Parts: sequence; C-alpha cells; structure tokens
Amino acid sequence: MCAGCHLIASLFSNASAQTPQAASENPPPPVREPDVVFVPTPQEVVDKMLEMAEVKKGDVVYDLGCGDGRIVVTAARKYGVKAVGFDINPVRVKESQENVKSNKVEHLVTIKQADIFTLDLREANVVALYLLPELNVRLMPQLQKLKPGSRIVSHDFDMRGAKPVQVHRMTVTEGDSTRNEHTIYKWVVPWTKETTASSASTPATSDR
Repeated sequence: MCAGCHLIASLFSNASAQTPQAASENPPPPVREPDVVFVPTPQEVVDKMLEMAEVKKGDVVYDLGCGDGRIVVTAARKYGVKAVGFDINPVRVKESQENVKSNKVEHLVTIKQADIFTLDLREANVVALYLLPELNVRLMPQLQKLKPGSRIVSHDFDMRGAKPVQVHRMTVTEGDSTRNEHTIYKWVVPWTKETTASSASTPATSDR
C-alpha cells in the first residue's frame, strides 16, 4: 500500500474511533437557537402552578420549554397523569430525560426535542409556560385550538389579549435565603378577550 494510502487509512480509523465519544460529549445543536435562557422554576412555584391548573386523573400535561423537566415530573409523581415536556435545546432534553428516569416516571412522562411553535397542542388538557410575554402571544393561535376547559398556567409572564381567570402572587425563599416575588397566571380555554379596562379588575390572590 502506498504511503498516502496508509495516511488516509490512519486518519479514517482515528476519526471513526473518536466519533462516538465526541458525539456523546457534544450533543447535536438545536434546530435553531432557544428563544429564552433556561431559568429553573422554584419547586414551590411548580407545585402552585399545577394546583391552580386543577390537574386531575385523565389529564395530559404539556410543558412548553420544559428545561430540566421538573413540571412534568411533578405532575406525574403528584397527580399520576401523563405529561410531555418539549424543549428545543438537546442539553435540556437530556437533563429532563435523566430527571424522568431518576424519578421512575418513564411510564407517564415523555420528553421530546421540538420547536414549540410547530406543535399541535390539542392532546393536552393543561399547558405550562415559562416564556416571555411576546412568546406567549405567539403561541396563542396554537393554544386557542385546545379543547374547551383546558387550562393554561404561566410563570411570571402574561398573555396579552387574553384575560386570566386567576392571578396568584407568591414570595419564595430561594438560594441564600433570598425572598423573590413570583406571579402565576391562569387561563381557561376559550379565554375572554382582555381590554385595558378589564385588566385592572383581574382577580388575584396573594401568598406572602
């Protein structure tokens, strides 16, 4: 065999040997860049979101931008319902899958890498959000197709043009004893259109 052939064969062999390890250490990039930076929702807020959503037997919970999967895992563990988490970032997807496995809820929870703005959401009865207000608005055409009576809960951000049926404010102690304010919004499909005047009279509860 010629020297050049030896070199080519050697390079091919080395590349083949390194590919699996490289693939495991460097997950494939997302279809596009994530719309928001992952900031974990405090567990107290997760619990309250699911409580406000009135999750019950037979419901299917979707979390759009599921991060580490804590909402869908909690829904499965606490309420025994099926839940699906969606995230465009493969790193978050892997974290969520590990969370599902460690909590032994694989029979109830599915994690999918997907662009949430391309999804058909009609299988869900409950949708959880922790996105920016403009992204909530962008999702409205998909959310409007949910079955009547479906509940939408959003951490910290509203959905312009849709009047929430409940707004809950709570203070949570996090990290180094820092107390942070959080707001949860709830809508029921079909929601009432919101006007500037009606937004001021939105019912709210507080836990301080």
